[in-house]
Amino acid sequence: MARKKPAKRTIRKKTNKKKQQESSFGRLMLKWLFVSFLWAVIIGGLVAAWYARDLPEMAAKAGFEKRPSIVVKDARGEIIMRYGEVKGASLTLADMPDHMIWAVLATEDRRFYSHPGIDIWGLMRAMMTNMREGRIVQGGSTITQQLAKNLFLSHERTYKRKIQEAMLALWLEYELSKDEILSAYLNRVYLGAGTYGIDAASALYFNKPAADISLREAAILAGMLKAPSRFSPTKNPGLANKRADVVLGAMADAGYITAGSAKELSNPAPRPPRKPQGGNAVRYFTDWAIDGLDELIGVPDTDLIIETTLNSHIQEKAAAALSRTLQRYGKERDIGQGAMIVMGLDGRILAMIGGEDYNQSQFNRAVQAKRQPGSAFKPVVFLTALEQGWEPEDLILDAPIEKGTFQDYQPENFKNEYHGEVTLEQALTMSMNTAAVRLMDEVGRKEVINTARKMGIISPLEQDLSLALGSSAVSLLEMNLAYGTLATGGLAVYPYAITRITDKDGRIYYERDVRTFARRVIDTKHVRQMNQMLRSVVEYGTGRGAALNIPVAGKTGTSQNSRDAWFMGYTDRLVAGVWLGNDDNTPMKGVTGGSFPARIWGEVIAETYAHAPQNNTDLLSESRPAGLFDALLGRLNSEDEMRWQQYGSTLNDNGSEERHERQRRYND
Repeated sequence: MARKKPAKRTIRKKTNKKKQQESSFGRLMLKWLFVSFLWAVIIGGLVAAWYARDLPEMAAKAGFEKRPSIVVKDARGEIIMRYGEVKGASLTLADMPDHMIWAVLATEDRRFYSHPGIDIWGLMRAMMTNMREGRIVQGGSTITQQLAKNLFLSHERTYKRKIQEAMLALWLEYELSKDEILSAYLNRVYLGAGTYGIDAASALYFNKPAADISLREAAILAGMLKAPSRFSPTKNPGLANKRADVVLGAMADAGYITAGSAKELSNPAPRPPRKPQGGNAVRYFTDWAIDGLDELIGVPDTDLIIETTLNSHIQEKAAAALSRTLQRYGKERDIGQGAMIVMGLDGRILAMIGGEDYNQSQFNRAVQAKRQPGSAFKPVVFLTALEQGWEPEDLILDAPIEKGTFQDYQPENFKNEYHGEVTLEQALTMSMNTAAVRLMDEVGRKEVINTARKMGIISPLEQDLSLALGSSAVSLLEMNLAYGTLATGGLAVYPYAITRITDKDGRIYYERDVRTFARRVIDTKHVRQMNQMLRSVVEYGTGRGAALNIPVAGKTGTSQNSRDAWFMGYTDRLVAGVWLGNDDNTPMKGVTGGSFPARIWGEVIAETYAHAPQNNTDLLSESRPAGLFDALLGRLNSEDEMRWQQYGSTLNDNGSEERHERQRRYND
């Protein structure tokens, strides 16, 4: 009988078999891992080769490309606005202060001088932080990778772009030294407001070259690298300072400065409060000035410097006066918006305020809004009468208009006060509505419109008697030109803002013709009579709020239910207009042209008269020699007239959207 084999031997065989199976499985896994690795290398190589096919072409196109920039200067040559993109001087590291370099390295790439272009440890740390936070809070790109992206690639977030960025970073590290890479990055990095490079940003934000910026200013610039718009010291000074504190802490942590220095520079003293200036009000002027740039020189393909007529002193005073009124009385009197234009007698725009706050609304109420001028339009009616032979002493009836006299039109005087037979001068001085309507009926509606056209009003005007009371909407700029015609003694006035356009090398693209040309549109005798009548308005009538210790002529205007309130006036140096109202055309509470508009006008002119261009003649004098204004140093030329008539054609054809689109092309 055969004996059974020991159980122990059986167990050993099973154990050996199990070990053999495990060993076989391990070898199989190693085999597949090796194969997978080979396939990964092959696929990775193919992907890299596929993405690398564009690299030679990218490298050949390396450079800094930007849209043309526009620098706008005021009449004194001071920079008042920048449009587009601005690149500063190209600097080496030796040209920059050490703390500028330290600030960037501490926040952007501490291992810059030790990694080969890709920081594996930094990438892993960023991945772990992002996983822990559940969102992207850190990036793993090195300075070399950021330079590669800025030089060669778009800013789209795709795997292709990230792979090419890494490959180009390695290529840059091979081709350039570390110092060359860092200086190239600092010269090209975007720092908000259209500025590229440390030098351009330093000039814009601190008005000094990069070599002169302080440690804290360097920290502010370095802090902007994370989000240039959000941490801008001009837009968000509070956030910019908080971010700068973080940068200073990082510099101390990296050993570039001491912790004591970082603490000492943190929490700077707050800036003194700025006087109210209408929220970046100068942009209303600069936007309007460059709106017609392509009509002067075409679409720019190079950086330009535009010299303008703006008087910054007058601009600041006008913005401040308008802002104070709106802040103090706006809520109480339901005044939502306002606008003001101050103009030289030759048409140069010295100041333009298009609203309370440009940052809140870019709609320019000084040139784009069409509002009813009310009684401010009456001088056009009275001037038409003078041209037809009427005299200021001639009588006109001021009395209630009976039903049926002018069909269903029955205008009334303010407060229903009537004075019977009055002279034309009295009727205009006291702004009598019924007298103005009767006068327009006498002189003719078409004739009044023709006079308005001669005076520079180009908006559509309805041929009905309500036009005498300013029922047809016009712009503040048009009204300025109409009153400017009176201020110059009857010469046509056309607005302009640009005097010269050059590039940064001084090449002239446009220069305003300085030859004197003036087209007479109103006889001097009739202008003299109208000047006296409008002086009477300011001295004795509805415009007393604008009276000064110099001769002033002007007229108030209030539309129905106080929806619009105007004051238009002029001196021997300036023409200016003020409008108050609401964008939605809702009524104000008891606001008339003789109240706040007249006071704003008087305040601004009193403070700026001495800064206005002098014409060496008293335009309001009653004893002027005939023909004096034909030799006025006006620089009024045919190009101005042509452009103004083209503008009027655009308005009448409802083509303003095209002009707005051209304006947007030059905005930031």
